Amino acid sequence: MRRDTKRTNVFTRRALLVAAGQVGLFGLLGARLYRVQVIDGARYATMAKHNSVRVRLIAPLRGRILDRFGTIVAGNRTNWRALLLAEQATSVKATLDRFSRIMPLSVAERARIHRDLRTHRRFIPVLLRDYLDWSEMARIEVNAPYLPGVLVDVGSTRTYPFGAALAHLVGYVAPPRQRDVKADPLLAMPGMRVGRIGVEEEYDPQLRGKAGTEQLEVNAVGRVIRELGRQEGTPGADVTLTLDARLQQYAYDRLAGQSAGAVVLDAQTGEVMAIATRPSFDPSLFNTGVSDLQWRAWMTNARKPLLDKATEGLFAPGSTFKPIVSMAALEAHAITPQTTFFCPGHFDLGKARFFCWDLGGHGRLDLTGALKNSCDVYFYKTALRVGIDRMAAMANRFGLGVDLHMGLPGVFKGFVPTREWRMKQGKPWEPGDTVVHGIGQGYTLVTPLALATQTARLATGRAVLPHVTRAVGGAGRPGASAQDWPMMGVPEADLQVVRHGMWEVVNSPGGTGPLAKLPLPGVQMAGKSGSAEVYHVSRLQREQGYNSANVPWKLRPHALFIGFAPYAAPRYAVSVVVEHGNAGPETAAPIVRDIMVRALTLDPAGRGTPLPQAQTALLGAVPGLLRP
Repeated sequence: MRRDTKRTNVFTRRALLVAAGQVGLFGLLGARLYRVQVIDGARYATMAKHNSVRVRLIAPLRGRILDRFGTIVAGNRTNWRALLLAEQATSVKATLDRFSRIMPLSVAERARIHRDLRTHRRFIPVLLRDYLDWSEMARIEVNAPYLPGVLVDVGSTRTYPFGAALAHLVGYVAPPRQRDVKADPLLAMPGMRVGRIGVEEEYDPQLRGKAGTEQLEVNAVGRVIRELGRQEGTPGADVTLTLDARLQQYAYDRLAGQSAGAVVLDAQTGEVMAIATRPSFDPSLFNTGVSDLQWRAWMTNARKPLLDKATEGLFAPGSTFKPIVSMAALEAHAITPQTTFFCPGHFDLGKARFFCWDLGGHGRLDLTGALKNSCDVYFYKTALRVGIDRMAAMANRFGLGVDLHMGLPGVFKGFVPTREWRMKQGKPWEPGDTVVHGIGQGYTLVTPLALATQTARLATGRAVLPHVTRAVGGAGRPGASAQDWPMMGVPEADLQVVRHGMWEVVNSPGGTGPLAKLPLPGVQMAGKSGSAEVYHVSRLQREQGYNSANVPWKLRPHALFIGFAPYAAPRYAVSVVVEHGNAGPETAAPIVRDIMVRALTLDPAGRGTPLPQAQTALLGAVPGLLRP
């Protein structure tokens, strides 16, 4: 009996120990469950949601670029693309191998993909292939179960409706460089582009916008099941330009066959109405990357299609500089409008002989006659009276050799020499240097943009500055007025003398610019022709009857022309430089004429009244002037 009692006691103690252990274990489990489900329940619910929902950044839509009337000159269109999310791929190498069997990847594409995988964070998608067509997109979707981490997305492509006609001004976009991505990691997102040159570069931060997000439901292996939510990014700001796309297209077309630059300014406000360069390039090629073959073709083209001749082309101004010499001489009282010089066809300074373009000579001329006939001898002698420093100072006041604050990258200032500049080189400024600068040769270099600025200031007497932007994101003034610019501070009487000489160039018999005369009853243009030599023509060559038409293209002088109209109430200023274009018949003057007629017809600044039907009919008789 005692033995049974003893066994019962042992069993009871063991049962109690087991029960206590069970209670303790279940208590621990209960406490753990309470902590997981109650105390940390919200946190674990969020973590569970993140296991099934992935958030991905979306590249924002790039802002548009518009002309003054709202015409799109740089826009966007949607396209499909294949992306790889490294964090969702079980094996990136295996996924790439399978993808390349569906859509072959070149060595260069594989190298770019691997570089992006190394440099980008794993949650940022890497672009596999852009600009997919329907069949390519379908092949990827059909094989989706075998391509973990690969998804087809909708992106945007930059479009340029006016193509090469606006390439230099508007610019283009291209994939970001490594230094760009380091500065802003969001640029690593597929579809992000960075502006290069022109407006695209200048306003790139405003045009980019802000990234959006996309919520995707994924399965256990990271495959996208469906889109749960999407918050589009903030589109970039629209940029509105001052130019008229119709006038721009016409100016570009009118330069066809030439290596040239042309600029049209609102003479009252400095707004750029058109700024064209030939030859040019297709800016859309940079979206996907320019081929080596195309790049070599551009680099070996003697006419330099990648150079914006209107803002970066540097040319000696030739005789278009003579109005500046005139203004400097009148202000310094070195001459008066009635001062005359005799031109026998040449001018001797010591042992050197400087020729007039008319070897037969112009005879005795006053200032108006010298401008009308573009007499070199008159301005040789005038330059010696006024001196290089006064000429340089006046040139700077009229926009030559100074920063015009255009508000765009890559706009060259040009150069106007001074005596001090030459002395800093350790060389003296010789009288012969002054002589050649009196006709716009020598060291002076200008751009077509600077020449248009000079012309607008001569026409209005106001210190207008050229500008191409009207508004960014809706912020900005709707237009400028003449009162926005101060007066030049030069005597109006001097301006009138020079303007009249420029009127004679175009409208008076014997002037050097008859081909610039406007075919518009009651509307006249004042202008100035120019020819700028690119290499020295010897005295012997000139005396033997040198003809620039008989030398290779690269040795021919540049042809220049500037003009403003209407003469009585100037609205527009135009400049054209035709590279190596001065051989035989005039080239620059008729181009300025046609562009000016088009500007007056369209009147984008709205400063005049519409041309009467009779005048419009007359324009229709001039080929190409009324093309849409």
